[in-house]
Amino acid sequence: MPDLIKTDLCIIGAGSGGLSVAAGASQMGASTVLIERGKMGGDCLNYGCVPSKALLAAGHAAQAVRGAKHFGIDAANPKINATRVYKHVHGVIDAIAPMDSVERFEGLGVKVIQDAALFTGPTEVVAGGTRILARRFVIATGSSAMTPPIPGLDETPYFTNENLFDGADTLPEHLIIIGGGPIGIEMAQAHRQLGCAVTVLEMSAIMPRDDPELVAVLRDHLVADGVDIREKTKIIRVERTGTGVRVHLETDSGPAHVDGSHILVAAGRRANVNGLDLEAAGIKYSARGIDVDQRLRTSNKHVFAIGDVAGGYQFTHMAGYHAGIVIRNALFRLPAKVNNSAVPWVTYTDPELAHVGLSEADART
Repeated sequence: MPDLIKTDLCIIGAGSGGLSVAAGASQMGASTVLIERGKMGGDCLNYGCVPSKALLAAGHAAQAVRGAKHFGIDAANPKINATRVYKHVHGVIDAIAPMDSVERFEGLGVKVIQDAALFTGPTEVVAGGTRILARRFVIATGSSAMTPPIPGLDETPYFTNENLFDGADTLPEHLIIIGGGPIGIEMAQAHRQLGCAVTVLEMSAIMPRDDPELVAVLRDHLVADGVDIREKTKIIRVERTGTGVRVHLETDSGPAHVDGSHILVAAGRRANVNGLDLEAAGIKYSARGIDVDQRLRTSNKHVFAIGDVAGGYQFTHMAGYHAGIVIRNALFRLPAKVNNSAVPWVTYTDPELAHVGLSEADART
């Protein structure tokens, strides 16, 4: 028979939201179990916020050297050492990792199980040969890069944010980015400033959730830097070539194509709900994520869902905010509710594009 643990709180997912709940709950004296099947720290530390901002910082540094002449400072065109750039990125990850580590959380009194979790009933999960019976559960499994149904993409090597930062020796010669949202635009500028040719392909307009007048300022900067932005462009198919990849397009001017060395897919995120057997716990969900009320409770009132997996805003700081809501509800029985009236977000390009609260378009609807 599997080992049995009875606990106050069981958290599934050790990303930013799950770790915040675990740290807060354990320090409040609640017995806490944390389950993670992948890397501690989740997407933000290993594949998202941290490496992307570290790469952006490298790109901004290179661009600052190029722009030094405007201040009366003569500097040679920067020489980019890809190996050292990636070493810098992973060095930043390694510096933060101890704060998210198994050792730290076990030191806080959290029982950490590094395995996949599977619900076997409304108040029970199994992970790594252990049954966990808990008074309350928190699902914080995050999201993953969504792959659009583009013909030929499955047969063509491509990057997502989960493998983009693995390069050890070379940067892409010509990076084609599918998607003009925050991830795509940040990585477009970072790679262009590091000397790569970059093409961004977007079905509608880049940065569609931000103010169009402010996006226009950023667009002009990107184009001036040499980023090829192609908006209102439909991708027909993708294929490998002898020198890299080719993307076939349908534009207002007719068929076209763009050749590159690598593809980055940055076309949105999908909630990580598969493999949990949510049906066994009576938890309702859809492709957008787990259904929750304003207190972040699922259809099973013993279970909460936070962060990306709960749908809505997919930001690290929102997962942290959700963690505070859940702790108040699950541990103190306070009817705390989510308030999304003034959610901030930032795209860390140069210039940065920041937003808080309603946009003009939102206010008119």
